[in-house]
Amino acid sequence: MLIGRPHQIPSSEITPERLYRAFMDRRRFLKTVAGVGAAASVYGLADLALPFPAFGAPSFTGVRRSPLSTDEAQTSFRNVTPYNNYFEFSTEKDAPATLAKDFQPRPWPVAIEGEVANPGVYDVDELIKPYTLEERVYRLRCVEAWSMVVPWIGFPLADLVKRSRPTGKARFVEFVGLHDPTRMPGQHSRPMGLEWPYREGLRLDEAMHPLTILAVGLYGQVLPNQNGAPIRLIVPWKYGFKSIKAITKIRFVDTQPATTWSSYAPREYGFYANVNPTVDHPRWSQSNERRIGEFFRRNTLPFNGYMDQVASLYSGMDLHVHY
Repeated sequence: MLIGRPHQIPSSEITPERLYRAFMDRRRFLKTVAGVGAAASVYGLADLALPFPAFGAPSFTGVRRSPLSTDEAQTSFRNVTPYNNYFEFSTEKDAPATLAKDFQPRPWPVAIEGEVANPGVYDVDELIKPYTLEERVYRLRCVEAWSMVVPWIGFPLADLVKRSRPTGKARFVEFVGLHDPTRMPGQHSRPMGLEWPYREGLRLDEAMHPLTILAVGLYGQVLPNQNGAPIRLIVPWKYGFKSIKAITKIRFVDTQPATTWSSYAPREYGFYANVNPTVDHPRWSQSNERRIGEFFRRNTLPFNGYMDQVASLYSGMDLHVHY
């Protein structure tokens, strides 16, 4: 890895005017890269060697395109980056982009623990160094019934699992996020009773699936702080809350781990969290969604459109019970 330097819309989901004006102030910059952006939407950023560090952030080189990417239109960078569910900083969607501005995601140790032959603690850059980074254009579906299409930069979690050499006792992978209220102001409180640090988990076969990645960037640049820097999980067939941000520990365990949202409200947020338009959230329908940047709602696809690739993982399971 080389890093070069450089229905109705709720009011809570409307981009604030101050952010809109900030982006409009960059029109001269956007005109400069307009040609690159148009080409990227057709050919993919990796084909252009990911040449521009958006808004001055470090960019990646040597990234290859993945055939596992969707060919759907990508949600714009300016819609992806200021719209975040990141309660470690704030419960407001537009606030993390501001509150995480001075967050320092390096140096960053990541611990590999539990039922593995190769445990250890690695700096994040050393952790990802052995792997060829890929651009993965994935749908992202939030449990709140909004969605995006994001060009992530990352590598298959399966590669890290193989390198860690889980023992025969390992059946699940647990992920733990950073707990540091001095750096994450939202952790000074427990919104809605959430416990810190943020925790998530996958079955080992889910973790090994080719679609599951650890992301370290998006739109060709190093992952912005508000999007989970320096490393986060992406599981595109599951609701977004499964994709834990700012990972500090990856543990291989023999029993299903407790996870943040499932522990908070198990009737509303199941451990599996597979996108299922036929299983409503107790307080709203999951049958359709609002794609950020679009006016009309669209039907939600089973497994977020990845049914052909992942349905076999749940053969014989009642997905209305194991939701």
